[in-house]
Amino acid sequence: MILDNEPDLTVVGEAGDGETAVAMARALRPDVVLMDVRMPRLDGIEATARIVSDPDLAAVRTLVLTTFDDDEYVYGALRAGAAGFLLKDADPQTLVDAVRRVRAGDSLLDPAVTGRIISTYVELARHAPLGAPGAGTSEPGPPARLDAATPREREVLLAVARGLSNREIGAELHLTEATVKSHVRSLLTKVGLTNRVQLVILAYEAGVVRPERDDHPAGTS
Repeated sequence: MILDNEPDLTVVGEAGDGETAVAMARALRPDVVLMDVRMPRLDGIEATARIVSDPDLAAVRTLVLTTFDDDEYVYGALRAGAAGFLLKDADPQTLVDAVRRVRAGDSLLDPAVTGRIISTYVELARHAPLGAPGAGTSEPGPPARLDAATPREREVLLAVARGLSNREIGAELHLTEATVKSHVRSLLTKVGLTNRVQLVILAYEAGVVRPERDDHPAGTS
């Protein structure tokens, strides 16, 4: 109801389990999939991974709905290739804005919770036994090839890790949105990743960004 009330948004399908969600994504090719982490038959992590790994669904972006109680599964969903996450208690306007932002190509990582979630699961993944839910089983850890990044690309990476949109990054670094997008694409190519959420995780794993004691990412207020 919330989404269908928006003139530019249309709900094309609803699925009650992960397997159906993947099948419907293949049949309907939506711009954005809202994916619950905990679902019957196939959980949201594996469903997200299947959508992201399907070349025919390259244009489909997945936004994961979660709560803080979903512990290590949130990290697994992001590593699986989700475009971002949204807390289930978000207000209606936040949900609508989230769908639009993901559709536009931005990641959705709330600066107020990004450091808390990602830093926790980076640490978890480092110590979890192979095959554990938080051990990044969907794919191996992202390659740390940041040495190839230019100084400007590193500035963009830090801004992405803080949850800023392309427009916000451009305003902060005095760049056009097109230039910001170009730097992000270049970074993704150099480190062998597929989306900017994975860039954020890489920034934490590589120690480029560290959470402050108040659970905010470094550099945020």
